[in-house]
Amino acid sequence: MPLDPHDKGVDYVEFAAADFAPVKAFYGGVFGWQFTDYGPEYCAFDDGRLAGGFRKGEPQNGSSLVVLYAADLEAVEAAVTAAGGTVTEAIFSFPGGRRFHFTDPAGNALAVWSAN
Repeated sequence: MPLDPHDKGVDYVEFAAADFAPVKAFYGGVFGWQFTDYGPEYCAFDDGRLAGGFRKGEPQNGSSLVVLYAADLEAVEAAVTAAGGTVTEAIFSFPGGRRFHFTDPAGNALAVWSAN
């Protein structure tokens, strides 16, 4: 069975923003990004190569969140813990899938999502 080419790879980048209007104007004007609003708390972007989004909030700890994809979310969550990572937000559902957040042994914050 062929591997999913997206499995366990960087799939998405997420930033925090208190106000979406200035970031849309900035990234749209400078880089040509396109935006899709998903309610008042989330705005997705597409730069033509990589997708990402802005979540409502103030930037913390470096301000960006790298989001990996996993076909088997539970297996990857268990592997993160077994390898010395710390789950900081357990698996939760959102429109389009499920995800969890973790820190690696160096303290970097990341997330893993799955469409399942």
